[in-house]
Amino acid sequence: MQMPDVPVNVPIDDPNADTEWNDILRKHGVIPEKPPSPTPMIQEALEEARRLAHENRLEGKDLDELAELEDDEDEEFLEHYRKKRMQELSTVETASVYNQVYHLQKPDYSRDVTDASSKAYVLVLLTSSHGTNGESRVMIEIWRELAKRFGDVKFCQIRADLCIEGYPERNTPTVLVYKDGDIKKQLVTLRELRGPQTKAEDVEQLLVDIGAVRIGDTRLRRNQTDQDADASASKIRSSKPTADPDDSDWD
Repeated sequence: MQMPDVPVNVPIDDPNADTEWNDILRKHGVIPEKPPSPTPMIQEALEEARRLAHENRLEGKDLDELAELEDDEDEEFLEHYRKKRMQELSTVETASVYNQVYHLQKPDYSRDVTDASSKAYVLVLLTSSHGTNGESRVMIEIWRELAKRFGDVKFCQIRADLCIEGYPERNTPTVLVYKDGDIKKQLVTLRELRGPQTKAEDVEQLLVDIGAVRIGDTRLRRNQTDQDADASASKIRSSKPTADPDDSDWD
């Protein structure tokens, strides 16, 4: 009598274990092939991250900071970064042709904003029509500060109702980011930042996110803050009093 074709339950403790029994089961298709271990890929990614971190360890340092590293770094490597930093500074200086807030007139909007964005990033601030909006006042002050520091970015300002008839007061301030004739980003009020608590550093991050300013730019306040903190820490360490070996409580 022919036995019916009934599936047989094969005992499997751990299908991913490296055992002779599992090898037999894989060979006959009872269990799937063991997936490749992610460890080599993870290790390779870590090594690549370490390599890039080492190669880019001088990114964001200004010329004075590079000078302080003369005893610690290879001279040829330092010289490469000095030339790179000087080239960056020269490029920024050449492009810094704005350095102020431009107050727009609606008839000139296309020329002063859309057309100008073919040469640089143009940021337009639409402010409160009534002058009573706290967030608008915050952004007006930030606009003045950043316009002086980032002269290669054109900062513009106009009252919202003079730019767009009937523009809702509740939507002010509004920031429009133009590049190459198009609006690349817009912020309606400061809720995407920190509301009335928005600081210049928050708008700096916006400049970095849109690509108007590179991450390591020394004009960024956060970089200046980090440098000041490092300098203060170094000063504290150098001024720390040393113990007099003759001054001991164990007499």
